[in-house]
Amino acid sequence: MCLDRFTCYLAGGRPPGAARTYPGCRDARPPQRAVPLLLPGQLYFALESAVWTGGSGFYDPLDPGEMPARAYLLSAGQFSDVAAQEMARPPGADLDLAGVLADGRARLGPGRYETLLRAGWLDGLPVLTLTAPWRRAETEPTRPAAGYLRQLARGLREGHGWSPRRIAGYLAGRPGAAGAWRPADVEALLGPDPRPAPGAPADGPV
Repeated sequence: MCLDRFTCYLAGGRPPGAARTYPGCRDARPPQRAVPLLLPGQLYFALESAVWTGGSGFYDPLDPGEMPARAYLLSAGQFSDVAAQEMARPPGADLDLAGVLADGRARLGPGRYETLLRAGWLDGLPVLTLTAPWRRAETEPTRPAAGYLRQLARGLREGHGWSPRRIAGYLAGRPGAAGAWRPADVEALLGPDPRPAPGAPADGPV
C-alpha cells in the first residue's frame, strides 16, 4: 500500500529495512492511478518473511470483514513482473491471466504468493492480487516484524488517510499481530505525519 515500497517492484531497489533488492519491471513507469479500496476478507500474518523476518502478510478473501487495500493501475506486463518478483522468479515473461479473469482464481504453483485472485472490479477493470493457496485457519499465525508493520502503517496513512490510532488498532488486531503487538507500539512505528495539517500554509513562495 505504500507507494515508495511498491515502486521498488517497478523501478527496482531495496525498501528501507528490507533484506532484498528487487530487480524491477521491464516497464518501470509509475502506476497510471492509485486508488484506495476495501476488499472483502481479512489480512493475517503467518509463516516467516525472507524480506522482513517475522510473519508475512496474506489475504483470505473468504474470511468475514473487510481489508483495506490500494489498487495500482498497471499494464498486464507490469503486473506479470510484479507477480514474478513476489513469487521469487525472475521477471520478464507475461503471465497467462485468462484463468484468473474467467474463474476469479488461478494457482500457478504451491508457493505462498503463487495464487492469483480476482478480488473484484474497479471502473470495469479487474482487481488482481496474490496470496497463498490455503485459508487463514489452515496455518499458524506469526508475529510480524516492526519494519513490515511500518510499511503497512505508512501505506494506510498514505492511501486511506487513516489516523495513527485507527491504523494501530487495525493492524494490532490482525491474526498474527493480535496479542503480540499493542496498538500503542504499532502507532509509535509511524512517527510524525509528513503531511501538512489542515489549513497549514504550503511550503514555497506565496
